[in-house]
Amino acid sequence: MLFNSFDFGLFLVIVYALYWSIGTHKRVAQNALLLVASYVFYGLWDWRFLSLIFLSSIIDYAAALGIAATSKKSVKRWFLYGSITWNLGVLFAFKYFNFFLESFNTLIYDSPPTDTYYFWNVIIPVGLSFYTFQTMSYTIDVYQGKIKPSKNILEFLCFVSFFPQLVAGPIERARNLLPQFTKERSFSLKESKEGLRQILWGLFKKVVVADNVAVVVNAVYPDYDVQGSSMLLYASVLFFFQIYCDFSGYSDIAIGTAKLFGFKLSTNFNIPYLSRSVSEFWHRWHITLTRWFTDYVYAPIARLKKKSYAFKTFALFISMTLIGFWHGANWTFIAFGAFQAFTISIERIPFKVGGKKVTLITYLTKIPLPLTMIYSFTLIVMSCIFFRAESLEMAFTIMERIVSFIPTTNFSFIIGWKVLVIPVLVLAEVFTRSKPYPFIELEKQLSRPLRWILYYTLIFIIFRYAGPQEEFIYFQF
Repeated sequence: MLFNSFDFGLFLVIVYALYWSIGTHKRVAQNALLLVASYVFYGLWDWRFLSLIFLSSIIDYAAALGIAATSKKSVKRWFLYGSITWNLGVLFAFKYFNFFLESFNTLIYDSPPTDTYYFWNVIIPVGLSFYTFQTMSYTIDVYQGKIKPSKNILEFLCFVSFFPQLVAGPIERARNLLPQFTKERSFSLKESKEGLRQILWGLFKKVVVADNVAVVVNAVYPDYDVQGSSMLLYASVLFFFQIYCDFSGYSDIAIGTAKLFGFKLSTNFNIPYLSRSVSEFWHRWHITLTRWFTDYVYAPIARLKKKSYAFKTFALFISMTLIGFWHGANWTFIAFGAFQAFTISIERIPFKVGGKKVTLITYLTKIPLPLTMIYSFTLIVMSCIFFRAESLEMAFTIMERIVSFIPTTNFSFIIGWKVLVIPVLVLAEVFTRSKPYPFIELEKQLSRPLRWILYYTLIFIIFRYAGPQEEFIYFQF
């Protein structure tokens, strides 16, 4: 059930009406409804994987209770290792098994056999990478004493399966989301309005911007070996906006939907194209994933030798490569992560000027923003070529053709004037960059008639100029 479908709209209206009709003082009944709604929502993708998300929830719930029930460090570790082994094992089995088998065959054989090895041809459960990381961080936090385990199985099941953010995040920490299921939620007309506005903005980004520019990318990239430089560059730039509007649009819809039910989810994007450096970009892009790897991968490794730039760089390469690999079982994603790590490590090289230690980032903060934006945007678009390409060979060929200035005989915008939605998007977000999204608290800025004119105009644009319906890109991860 896609967020940009009529089915989801009907589903949301029904659940919203039932949820608040239960009453604000019946928290347990509300939680039970949310759990049923979340399982129905997930089951409509593929009901067979409901058992997997339920089993993952039970294992991590029990592991956390086991960690808290004993004072022996060794026993605590066994419960933690059991949780981590299960979560990583599920990810490996469904997402990475074929990749490692194919890579092993390629390494061993000049012509890998195709008939003597069994490949487990199974679809990847939607949202697998998101909810496994969410539950895994829960048991790690309990082990480290940062939070206490939940003793309420209903609340924990809701935390894992909460449908607004179940299939593509944000990746919530238990200390942020779980306590919200333990408290009574009161209906707020203001929050409902804000939620609907954020949903509307998210739909605009996904349906009008992302789905339209996808037409260009899907037309150019399959024929990359015959395209000229300008056409490939045009499609690559548009792909950055496609993936940004696709994923941040999803996040806006998820956050807005959660607001309708009285929940607050974490911010996942903060206008990443305004970044001065690649380092800053990762503080603005998929923020919850970056924080997850920073806390659970980078920081533990870097702490081993706090003052060593070389060791921090090693931790950075491990973290960023895993971030790339998290996105998918393909060498292109590994290259995507390694490319990010390489550029960030260059930006962080310390050197002395006038007796003071500085880095490239120090100088980038002093350069006018438009120039630093060009620098970071160029590097990010280059890395996105790896993200979109189907193979390393394809990615390197596209880069080579772009920098070779191969003439484009019949350059075409393909989607015509619709490409202008990108500057409209950029202007709207830049002028309201201090806010979570452009339409927040419109009562303070516009009168009621002007607000409704704006709403109806946006709704008309969404219905009239929507691109061909595409699944959200991050559903595959």
